[in-house]
Amino acid sequence: MHSDIVYHLRASHAQLSATERKVADAILDDIAFAAAASIDQLADKAGVSMATISRFAKAVNCSDIRDLKRKLAQAGAVGSRFLADQLPNREEHSFYTRICNDIEQTLHRNLAGFSEAQFRAATGLLSDARMIYIAGMGGGSTMLADELQFRLARLGFAVAAYHDPVLLRMMAATMTPQDALLILSVSGVTPELQSAADIAREYGARIVVITDPASPLASRADVLLPLQHDETDFIYKPSASRYAMLLAIDILATELALSRRDSSKDLLRRVKLALDDYRGGDNRLPLGD
Repeated sequence: MHSDIVYHLRASHAQLSATERKVADAILDDIAFAAAASIDQLADKAGVSMATISRFAKAVNCSDIRDLKRKLAQAGAVGSRFLADQLPNREEHSFYTRICNDIEQTLHRNLAGFSEAQFRAATGLLSDARMIYIAGMGGGSTMLADELQFRLARLGFAVAAYHDPVLLRMMAATMTPQDALLILSVSGVTPELQSAADIAREYGARIVVITDPASPLASRADVLLPLQHDETDFIYKPSASRYAMLLAIDILATELALSRRDSSKDLLRRVKLALDDYRGGDNRLPLGD
């Protein structure tokens, strides 16, 4: 059961007694210490009696001190970067540059981990599929699943993207050995995506996965395109892993376009003609963006 002890400590702070507030402040000052400390150590840090620690546990909806320490350990497991103030000093360093640097490092690190053989294998599997189903859940993967659908549709591929977990299971159950399932997941641990892969595999569908190579989802792939997603301690910015995923799908979409070079060229010409007739503008405007 989900329980956010840090939230409850902060939300109930004003309602606590003066001594209980001392305990709350001592805990919030160092979650990791509080989770590992003995009762007397925590009492000493807060400057209260051990009996106060017991009363405090009850006051913050914990059954006992053991329950309090369990919840504190759970809170500490998310990482100190979400508990400490990591906001950069604007006078010392602009976070604009930091964001750009993280993106560049992520792109170069992932590019170094890609191989032409992997993308060629994925292209071979997808190019002759009767239907390509794309699955992505969560913020970045949902957006990029739609992006990949748009890229492949303009190349003439039969493709559809799914994000709803129930629809995803239904779709997977209708797949055949002539179909391909392409799954996007930065973490590779989303249960619904793992289930969809298992269902699709049962019916013979071929599976391409873009994800962390050490993840449970990666083991379900016929072809794996590995993704690295090292996160920084600057928690306020969006994850740079989105750009790594975008790089992977741009490479894959380009490989698929080149696998049908003449057909792709004519389809893209037709898209450009339809757009220019509709919107006008410079000849170098992006193609459908």
